[in-house]
Amino acid sequence: MGTYSILVGLLFVCSLTFSQECIRELKENVDFPGSDIVQMFAADAKHCQRLCTEHPSCLFFTFVRPDWTIDTTHFYCYLKSTPTGKPTIEKGILGVTSGFSLKPCSPDKMPCLSQVYHNVDFFGTDYRTLFTADHEECQRVCTHDPSCQFFTFVNGIYSPEKIRHKCHLKFSWVVPRIPIIRATAGVVSGFSHKVQMPYFPFDTECEGKLFPNTDIPGSDMQVLPAASPQHCQTLCSAYPDCTYFSFDSGDYGCYLKKNPNEMVMEANVGITSGLPAHFCQLNSSTRTLTSTLIITDWVKVPFEGVDYNLSDIRFELADDPDTCQKICTADFNCQFYTYAREDFFDPTYRRRCYLKRVITIPAPPNIVKLNNVVSGFSLKNCEMN
Repeated sequence: MGTYSILVGLLFVCSLTFSQECIRELKENVDFPGSDIVQMFAADAKHCQRLCTEHPSCLFFTFVRPDWTIDTTHFYCYLKSTPTGKPTIEKGILGVTSGFSLKPCSPDKMPCLSQVYHNVDFFGTDYRTLFTADHEECQRVCTHDPSCQFFTFVNGIYSPEKIRHKCHLKFSWVVPRIPIIRATAGVVSGFSHKVQMPYFPFDTECEGKLFPNTDIPGSDMQVLPAASPQHCQTLCSAYPDCTYFSFDSGDYGCYLKKNPNEMVMEANVGITSGLPAHFCQLNSSTRTLTSTLIITDWVKVPFEGVDYNLSDIRFELADDPDTCQKICTADFNCQFYTYAREDFFDPTYRRRCYLKRVITIPAPPNIVKLNNVVSGFSLKNCEMN
């Protein structure tokens, strides 16, 4: 399946998450050196642990705390993995905290990130600013703004004075973004029927507006892989700056566009354009408010001849695509899947059901120390839980 041959070594590692024990405890001033697979930014060790939990391959991590003194790599979250599922080395060192993925612990899908961080800046991804009396009000605004996932507030003694009390609302993707989508004969891909889509606290449901065989050229802001026009519309609806989109069925490209002044359309076979949904829930067939579960109709559609490449958690053998979908839906870690049919060209992969996921909890692209600011996360999940 394209690059699956590259992933053979990783598949064994991913399968270890189901043989590991649940270890919630953090190890203060202990480093797990080496075995890094990716480095991200985290607000604290527990946030780093959540990032590790949602990463498909991460089994353990080391977080560099703000009291680290050797260099300026504060708030670095090193996600790690080994074939054994355990660190090869544990080393005592001041200023770091290490721990393990919570995948074996069946963690909450939508964790409440209620802590605020003084003298910490969640830098970047601003899409709106306003002035508020304090950081509590800034957090309330973020919580009730559908696009806001985290914020940074400038307090009343910050210098320069002209930006005191400024509240910066920031965006992070909560819609699963598939790394690569490609046409591949002999496979079927789809989504878990329990995948979390953006939940907006609006009672109104809407169909959204699509324009088949129509392109809106230009004004491209970002291009993401999408499985369908409806998936692309969900991505556009979640992104605060997206005014409209075009989806190319030839390469599964979702072109998010920003032009609030005009929308010029032209006929183009194979391209579907459309508008995002505002202050409504896109066409949902199941809505459970207590669990914030929104199942949109397009999520339930399997895509024949489409491979969702990479992001594998593990694979299981299954007799057909329907069984694979049910396995993915039953697994709290799985967001989407790819199944290799009996007619797949390489017999090694036939009947394999690949369970997949990406990180969808709020993840600031950069975190730095900065005096007289306060940062934190939206409380949407806290209120809904």
